[in-house]
Amino acid sequence: MAAPGYVSQLGTILGQALAQLVRAPSHSRRAEAARHWAKRSLAFATLTALVIIALMFLLDAYEITLMPVRGTAGLWPLRIVTDFGKSEYVLWALFGFLVVMMLLAPRLRGMSRAIWLSVGTRVQYIFLTVLLAVMLGEVLKGIIGRGRPFVGGAANAFHFKHFAWSEVYASFPSGHATTSFALAFAVAALWPRLRALMIAYAVIICCSRLVLLAHHPSDVVAGGLLGWIVAMAVRYWFAARHLAFIIRPGGHIDPLPGPSAAHVKRVAREAIAP
Repeated sequence: MAAPGYVSQLGTILGQALAQLVRAPSHSRRAEAARHWAKRSLAFATLTALVIIALMFLLDAYEITLMPVRGTAGLWPLRIVTDFGKSEYVLWALFGFLVVMMLLAPRLRGMSRAIWLSVGTRVQYIFLTVLLAVMLGEVLKGIIGRGRPFVGGAANAFHFKHFAWSEVYASFPSGHATTSFALAFAVAALWPRLRALMIAYAVIICCSRLVLLAHHPSDVVAGGLLGWIVAMAVRYWFAARHLAFIIRPGGHIDPLPGPSAAHVKRVAREAIAP
């Protein structure tokens, strides 16, 4: 019997990749994990919400008066840095990576394909985390309608135009902060050794938004909170389906051991070999 053709294999792999995301949860400890995640999220969200309120009343209006004038020529390096947290760039990069991995998967067999697809599952987690966080952030921006710094000409932290759906009134939460923290926490959830590096990346992106007068401090804190909550929620979704994560007794979620960098490099060379 002839082996399935490339297109047939690609369709099968794509179908399996999508099916694993929507299959019924089967992990025996998923209820424990849900309770554990809910308690942590509620406590962290409550504390952060209090910080956001305090920033809005005590710091937001003052902080923006300390920043350089918007459009200052010497800030061009920050304009480059801040683009590394732009949702369109991050999402297209992740999506492109997923497409390339999917197109190369049919060229592999056996263990090599299993290793390749396990990496693909992890990239799926990161992509979906950022995508869902960004989508939710855009909805909140439009509903809340908070004016960006100095909209109206004054340092007013309470300049709102609800349901404006306008870029001028899209300050809360910060989209760059949401994107960078969702990406940071998703990557750190998979590879804990990268936690410090990814948090540093997210903090730098957030600071760039403040200096460029794109947001108030409370905006970036809210964006960070949103990114964290979505990253943890999507992690639970994956763990409940035995994808990329394992649920420990007590409900704590840890990353499943993945293939080593050496194995991934070997498989990548095999996938692109003529």
